[in-house]
Amino acid sequence: MTATVHVIGAGLAGLAAALTVSARGTAVVVHEVAPQAGGRCRSYVDPTFGRVIDNGNHLVLAGNREVAAYLRETGGERAVRIAERAGFDFIDLRDQLRWRLDLGRSRIPGWLFDRNRRVAGTRLLDYLDCLPLMRQHAPDATVAAVLKTDTVLYRRLLQPLLLAALNTEPEPASARLAASIVRETLGAGGDACRPIFAPDGLSAAFVEPALATLARRGASIRFGHRLKALVPAPDGARVAGLVFDDGVMTVGAGDAVVLAVPAHAAAALLPGLVCPTRTRAIVNVHYDVSAPADAPPIVGVVGGLVEWVFAYPDRVSITISGADRLLDAPRERLAEQCWRDVVRALALPPDQPLPRWQVVREKRATFAALPAEDALRPGAQSTYQNLLLAGDWTATGLPATIEGALRSGRLAGSLACAGAPSGRTDNTVRTARDDGLARSPSASPVPLDPAA
Repeated sequence: MTATVHVIGAGLAGLAAALTVSARGTAVVVHEVAPQAGGRCRSYVDPTFGRVIDNGNHLVLAGNREVAAYLRETGGERAVRIAERAGFDFIDLRDQLRWRLDLGRSRIPGWLFDRNRRVAGTRLLDYLDCLPLMRQHAPDATVAAVLKTDTVLYRRLLQPLLLAALNTEPEPASARLAASIVRETLGAGGDACRPIFAPDGLSAAFVEPALATLARRGASIRFGHRLKALVPAPDGARVAGLVFDDGVMTVGAGDAVVLAVPAHAAAALLPGLVCPTRTRAIVNVHYDVSAPADAPPIVGVVGGLVEWVFAYPDRVSITISGADRLLDAPRERLAEQCWRDVVRALALPPDQPLPRWQVVREKRATFAALPAEDALRPGAQSTYQNLLLAGDWTATGLPATIEGALRSGRLAGSLACAGAPSGRTDNTVRTARDDGLARSPSASPVPLDPAA
């Protein structure tokens, strides 16, 4: 049995790992470099607005089984609201056309037979184009290779859906990852597609309840605790120590470590680690204005700069995925351009002035969901017997999503409690030496600057 598990990182993968460990009665210590938990899924007090807002917009659905289990375990389910019906409003700014995709609640896609519930301008037979996304695909297959990308259905539904899920322009993206998303959403029926909202913020639902649960179970959480290096045992088979800013912590013979940090941080700690190196950005803009009372909670925008508009009681937020092209755009100009799309999407008065705003750019939000990058994702077991990996960049079978992060944390926590197997397994992480790659053992991925 494992004596103590050290979880490095208090993002959702790390929190899921710590919850799994603590639920089994094993001692757990969480080490987080930041002054707060949650990673990219958290709330913060914004100085512009003077109140708590989310760092970004994250859409989770009722069919995300690990999200549901996590919220039940922590009590976070009390801080969320699940839509009664899977309905999504869209506007095509180019054609000035609005429609509502109404998936209903049934697993049987009856909505396909009702043109008032389908994507505007599509016919029943058009949806046969989705069938390739219900199948398994070769690791090197791209979306463009398996789908028709010149159709109305693609432009008005599949392209925005896949861009949001993959955070990568869909055409060159992994068909295997795209298919995994479609099978678990559209393919699972309307009930699985009902959106889950966190009206009081992401931290109130995903972070604070988890921290409270861990505290009740006796877990120790150390913020502002940066891991600088791993100390291998003399035989190189396991991790024997953790080097922090304030000293070295011994990892006992019965202890385990879960490394739940971003890919670039894991690569710096594990020289030679093979993992995704190419990333994609996400841009969110928050506006200090109340949405109209009759505004849909989510509006998908086609043909604009903005891709999704989220209407909250006290603010309006937008999200742009795969947003590397906007990383250097002047903040004020970006806020103004996005506001013009918001005005049209929410049918606001055209002369409504630009409200107070905040731009949040996550420069390394996710790994690029390309076939070549997906092939680099490691499993949970590292080359050290007692070191496990967790994070949405590991081999979860999903793109970089909240669901994937939680699944990876659960797996790593379970393996840590069981005692990680020695030697190579199907879950073993690959190193450059294993794959015969010409990479220096001390090399790390080429990073972008950390998100503001």
